[in-house]
Amino acid sequence: MANEKRKNLTPVQQEYHLFEKERETKRPVFKNCLRAFFVGGLICAVGQAISYFYMYFFDFTEQTAGNPTVATMVFLSMILTGIGVYDRIAQFAGAGSAVPVTGFGNAVISAAIEHRTEGFVLGVGSNMFKLAGSVILFGTFAAFVVALVKTIAVKWGGLG
Repeated sequence: MANEKRKNLTPVQQEYHLFEKERETKRPVFKNCLRAFFVGGLICAVGQAISYFYMYFFDFTEQTAGNPTVATMVFLSMILTGIGVYDRIAQFAGAGSAVPVTGFGNAVISAAIEHRTEGFVLGVGSNMFKLAGSVILFGTFAAFVVALVKTIAVKWGGLG
């Protein structure tokens, strides 16, 4: 199909296509994947260490340590975004820094920082959740659906 399209190109279009191919930036896909994998893994390892910290020093269980761990990770990513460090990490790691929960904190605080000159209410307040709003909405809706399915299953005796 692609070859058929090239055959129908005019000589000028073919010349431009070659010109474009020569100057196209080569993307280091494998290197980017490795960076994302290792930085994302490092972020998750820090999260696991924080979880162990809450279990060891504050007597949380494995199940109850999750909430304060997530809150701490989001808070740390917001602090690092505020001082400009998280942006450098994201530039280096790409999706490796965006996929963990720290990417959520970065998205919220980045929008707030960007619009702070417009004031606290109209700037920060109204724009803070522009990027993260869809994540919050989907998470809330998904939690509702899962809770509804579980409630129906328990009510009908499927789950005990």
